[in-house]
Amino acid sequence: MSYLLDTNIVSFAIKNNLIIKERLEKLRSQKELVSMSCITYFEVKRGLFAAKATKKLEIFDIFCQDYQIIFLDDLAIVEKAAEIHANLRSRGLPIQTEDILIAATAIVKGFIVVSNDSDLLRVEGLMLENWLEN
Repeated sequence: MSYLLDTNIVSFAIKNNLIIKERLEKLRSQKELVSMSCITYFEVKRGLFAAKATKKLEIFDIFCQDYQIIFLDDLAIVEKAAEIHANLRSRGLPIQTEDILIAATAIVKGFIVVSNDSDLLRVEGLMLENWLEN
């Protein structure tokens, strides 16, 4: 299985959430592919820069060394994102563009998104896990 970490999960990880850290360690020991979207990278960095959180920026940079960053270098991802956006809008269930791009990346690449964001439940065809649910 391959996993794509959503922004909120990465934030929990760099705040040393034990549940998230244990799951990541378990996947690493099983040699599972765990990645993050460049969109997640952007969202975390912008938040840390805005907060002037220099220590957390250092922790995030170290964290990123262990995970592949998936770039929006495939037109199929952008096409899927446009399709998801149109579908959600027509159903009156819009979500943030960043979430749409992360979901589209996961769908096109066949990843399971790990997120604590219930908005992603609206995206049809998305494989989703919430490691923080009981």
